[in-house]
Amino acid sequence: MKAQFVALIGFLALAPAAFAESLTLEYQPVTDWKAVYGQIEPQTHLPARARLGGTLVTLDVAEGDRVAAGQVLARVVDEKLDLRLRAIDAQEQSLQSQLANAESELERGEALLQRGVTTVQRLDALRTQVEVLGGQIDSMRAERSVVAQQAAEGDVLAPISGLVLTVPAAAGAVVMPGEAVATLAGGGFFLRLAIPERHARALAEGDEIAIDGAGDSATGRIARIYPQIDNGRVSADVAVEGLSDAFVDARVLVRLAVGSREALLVPETAITTRAGLDFVTVSGPSQGERVVMLGQRHEQDGAVLREVLSGLSAGDTVVLK
Repeated sequence: MKAQFVALIGFLALAPAAFAESLTLEYQPVTDWKAVYGQIEPQTHLPARARLGGTLVTLDVAEGDRVAAGQVLARVVDEKLDLRLRAIDAQEQSLQSQLANAESELERGEALLQRGVTTVQRLDALRTQVEVLGGQIDSMRAERSVVAQQAAEGDVLAPISGLVLTVPAAAGAVVMPGEAVATLAGGGFFLRLAIPERHARALAEGDEIAIDGAGDSATGRIARIYPQIDNGRVSADVAVEGLSDAFVDARVLVRLAVGSREALLVPETAITTRAGLDFVTVSGPSQGERVVMLGQRHEQDGAVLREVLSGLSAGDTVVLK
């Protein structure tokens, strides 16, 4: 009677395993992922430079402002240009007076030539003087246009449409030609990765990248891989649709595939943990619970799988809960 009772208990203990779903283990390909940090950077990074040296009289932008291409960001004034314009205007007025006098002399010379009082040579000299003065006036006007254009170049224009990152200058400061008044970012944003060179050959343009913490975007694709290795790292640009540009140079955690291998995977729901040990129920000739050592987590079709490092072999049948 006692032996029958023990057999009944054993049958009841194994009954759930007999009627539960099972899975025969086999090696499956898994992808190895490398976690790296990427920086959010703009496609175009340009400074808005002063084209004229002088005093920065107005500054109409601040960090974080969005501007359009060609928008006036600041104005530089060189007071010497106004003085040159006044001097040119005074010289032109003087030449205009000389020209009026020369034209009057020419008219009198023509009248005297008709009466035979003067010579042709004298009349030619007067005509040449009128032409020379007219040429000098044209030259002064051209020079005035050059100076006026220099004064107009005191406007500091935005080279591109985008976001103002830095404004190193301040109103009232003296700036030199070519000095940056503001730095702009535009043309869209991407992730710049610096990947250890040992993983370089595992990367290819178009590869999908998993992104954590990049707003609503969960994936991106490698748009460009740079051939030059800098300090043992390969640079790559990742295109991410809808990437947040609230903070330029912000670091974002990225996971990229660097290789693949074969592994045994079991559903996480088939694992039981007791006293710090992980158990998996196996059916078949060697049925019962086995202690397993688990590795990485993997997701396939929405299911969470755990990699089994030891305790199971290919061909074992795992009882699913």
